[in-house]
Amino acid sequence: MYVAPVDRGLDEQEWRTFVEAQGFGHLAAAGRGREVPVVVPTQFVLVGDVVLLHVVAANPIVEALAEQPRAVLSVAGDWAFIPSHWKVIGSEDPMMGIPTTYYAAVQLRGAAEVIDDAGAIAEVLRTQLGALQPGVPVADPFDAHSATLRAIRAIRLRVDDVEAKFKFGGNVDAAHRLAVVDRLEARGGPNDHDAANHTQRRLAASDED
Repeated sequence: MYVAPVDRGLDEQEWRTFVEAQGFGHLAAAGRGREVPVVVPTQFVLVGDVVLLHVVAANPIVEALAEQPRAVLSVAGDWAFIPSHWKVIGSEDPMMGIPTTYYAAVQLRGAAEVIDDAGAIAEVLRTQLGALQPGVPVADPFDAHSATLRAIRAIRLRVDDVEAKFKFGGNVDAAHRLAVVDRLEARGGPNDHDAANHTQRRLAASDED
């Protein structure tokens, strides 16, 4: 993806916090000789530099990874449409505002390993359950769901490259960004509060530089 200098991730902590909070993305594998990559929407867990997830054994991503193991997990979210008239302040002409979309996006790349061993699959499921529903009693996957384990595959993506984009008004001055923040909070749409928080956080970080 294209990342303008003003939209680059600030540091590892920024993209990790975002990715862990989202917990859902799209795993893409090009395979070999395919017209288009295989893209799978999936829940995942990030543990250190490893992404853990599972899919049904019949999922075409399994075959694509056997052809060529390198893959990318794309995670995007906290998006909010910014209307054109929100981009102007003071005596500026509202007709001249340029609309945009604020959003965060992180791509995690690396070699993906498909796991078909039942014990290892169960361990991945334990890790996912521990992260997604901590403190909730649940039957052990290996003991309670041995038949189901034969029908799924775990995938372990070892991340060796990260590209992060946080597009939250970094191309305009603080006054214009803060005006957008006020309007996001007033609108109160599904992602507006998170988009406003990203904008304020990155503005504060730029002030510290």
